[in-house]
Amino acid sequence: MYGGGHGISRKLDRGYDCSGSVSYALRAAGLLRYPMPSGSFMRWQRPGLGKWITTYANGGHMYMVIAGLSFDTSNMSSTGGNRWSTSIRSSRGFSPRHPNGF
Repeated sequence: MYGGGHGISRKLDRGYDCSGSVSYALRAAGLLRYPMPSGSFMRWQRPGLGKWITTYANGGHMYMVIAGLSFDTSNMSSTGGNRWSTSIRSSRGFSPRHPNGF
């Protein structure tokens, strides 16, 4: 973890790594009870692709795709930008999982 996002409270941390960012978004949506590191997302919820939400995780990185948009901390640029992109990285080497019903 590089800076945060794994605290139990909803107050802002100093920074969010990949799993901290995904955890924050999923917790805000009511789909995750506690923040988790990327390796734990390899066994989270249901295996395979979801209809609307799919998380992709391995032991060192994770991202998610929501309604065809990628939410990935590796999409951030040094000049700003954000974590959202229409460009989706290869899922090779990642475990796809999805929340039930999504």
